[in-house]
Amino acid sequence: MTNQSTQHIEPMIVNGVNVTALGETIEAIGENNAIAKFQFRATNQWLGCDLNRTTIAGFFGACDEHPHTQGPFSIDNAEPPVLLGEGEAPNPVEYILHALIGCLTTTMVYHAAARNIAVAEVSSELEGDLDLRGFLGMSDDVRQGFQTIRVKMRVKSNAAAEELYALTKFSPVYDIVSNSVPVHIEVETY
Repeated sequence: MTNQSTQHIEPMIVNGVNVTALGETIEAIGENNAIAKFQFRATNQWLGCDLNRTTIAGFFGACDEHPHTQGPFSIDNAEPPVLLGEGEAPNPVEYILHALIGCLTTTMVYHAAARNIAVAEVSSELEGDLDLRGFLGMSDDVRQGFQTIRVKMRVKSNAAAEELYALTKFSPVYDIVSNSVPVHIEVETY
């Protein structure tokens, strides 16, 4: 008879995702919804002209504070010379594209893993259309941000494209970008 407390069970890994741990996480959240509540944070400092730096050091989640073990991370954003910047970093709307595809990819891969769907490769191309007349306040009829974003994902998998597409819809960043999210801005002077 084997003692179950010393018995080692190999985790199920699909697409590099520990599906066993994912299942345990889902079960824990089902027993305690507070585990599902996360708060992500960032700080930012203007460095002059078009350059500013965001620092991401940690977050709250699973009922506790979590420092980034490989961080803190610093991310610079700037503007290209055609937009009167120095071009030292991607601009903020380019980071939106990065965040969107990063989340769509991870979401699809994780949800595929949970369904035992193998994904061998994912590559993507994104385009976002933006009209500066909105940003410059030249027209009330022109949105300040992207008018549309096009995402083309190429996935090497035995699953149908429609099935993989449906998995991308679980993406938090897709939800943020495609739906209106309340943003509260407070400005104070000193």
